[in-house]
Amino acid sequence: MRALGLLVLAVALFIGGLATNISFFYYLTYVLLGLLVVAYLWAWSNLEGLEMERESSVSRAQVGEVARERLTIYNTWIIPKLWVEVRDHSDMPSHGTGFVSYLPGKSRRRWMIRTTCTLRGKWTLGPISVHSGDPFGIFRLSKMVDLTNEIIVYPATIELPKFQLPSAELLGGQDVRSRTFQVTPNVSTIRQYAPGDSFNRIHWRSSARTGQLMVKEFELDPSADIWLILDMEERFHHTLPGATNPALRKPGMPSTSIPRSTEEYGVTLAASLARHLLRLNRSVGMVVGDHQRDIIPPEREARQLYKILEPLAMIHATGETSLAEVLAAESNRFGRNSSLLIITPSVDERWVASLQHLVYRGARAAIMFLDPKTFGGWRDPEPTMARLAELRVPVYRISEGEPLDRALAEPTIRGNGR
Repeated sequence: MRALGLLVLAVALFIGGLATNISFFYYLTYVLLGLLVVAYLWAWSNLEGLEMERESSVSRAQVGEVARERLTIYNTWIIPKLWVEVRDHSDMPSHGTGFVSYLPGKSRRRWMIRTTCTLRGKWTLGPISVHSGDPFGIFRLSKMVDLTNEIIVYPATIELPKFQLPSAELLGGQDVRSRTFQVTPNVSTIRQYAPGDSFNRIHWRSSARTGQLMVKEFELDPSADIWLILDMEERFHHTLPGATNPALRKPGMPSTSIPRSTEEYGVTLAASLARHLLRLNRSVGMVVGDHQRDIIPPEREARQLYKILEPLAMIHATGETSLAEVLAAESNRFGRNSSLLIITPSVDERWVASLQHLVYRGARAAIMFLDPKTFGGWRDPEPTMARLAELRVPVYRISEGEPLDRALAEPTIRGNGR
């Protein structure tokens, strides 16, 4: 606007000079036009000869962790840049950054950016815009630099020291027992060492007693397959105001505080249970009923946690498939040696009927019920709670604002204790 005003003034002075034939008007016209040219060239030169570099320390992080990256700006010209403003246009929450710098000729400046991860998701770091101008404030120019990186932020995980897993049993009370070549917490017997046996299977106490190498044989856990079933049917999920906006959180809330929605509570529960059970060397899988069903087969390896956290970082409650349909469609995966940990805010009683069929077939289940009324919902959960009590499966009723470790310490409705 200033440049346009000066240009209009220069034209007016030139016309005045033509009308009055006063040379002073011409001099002022030339001065203003010269000032515009010099100011523009100055602003333009401040943006030319600049190169930028972006380095991210990680491509994966977790809510509560600090993501670090370094921005470097180079002045490849001999001419100094009096002032250069850099702005980062990342979509990651709490990541806004901007700075102004003076750059001597043939020099560089570096900045370390530290961002606390507050929300799970897949975020883009960048692009960057560079701004500068002339000393007179006439021109302000900018250009975009397409420097982008992606970072995936995993959901937070909570310690669950008191959570007890329901075990799976056969009818008649006999556990499922089968030998395995994997190392599990359950040792079935010992035998004499054979070539090819791993040294970490040697039972040193028996070897010392018998005078020959003895190795341990292992069996699968009675509840070998643990399935986390996360219900992401959109119509039953609820969000309180400001749930996903870090700026609207309650004062004093840490960065790992769970956003106030059933979706975020469910995702955090699934991530926390996965970590807790894998630490116990359990075989854990996951079924997520969102807009497309995500299925992760059970494994007990350390990398399984990241296989589970990866989709949990990006899923949202946009599904149309009901929990009842998910349980029915995947029922062949849930056998007598399965434990089902169902995370849901659904008050649709049809899923309880689907679960009943699985329980009668010998599967064990525990329900992490996200009380919808405490998250702003209006549906009454009591009929669903009554049906679950009749089914005699443990139910953990979780309210908004309740710490998850405390909510999962004792079930609200106890199972039959078989």
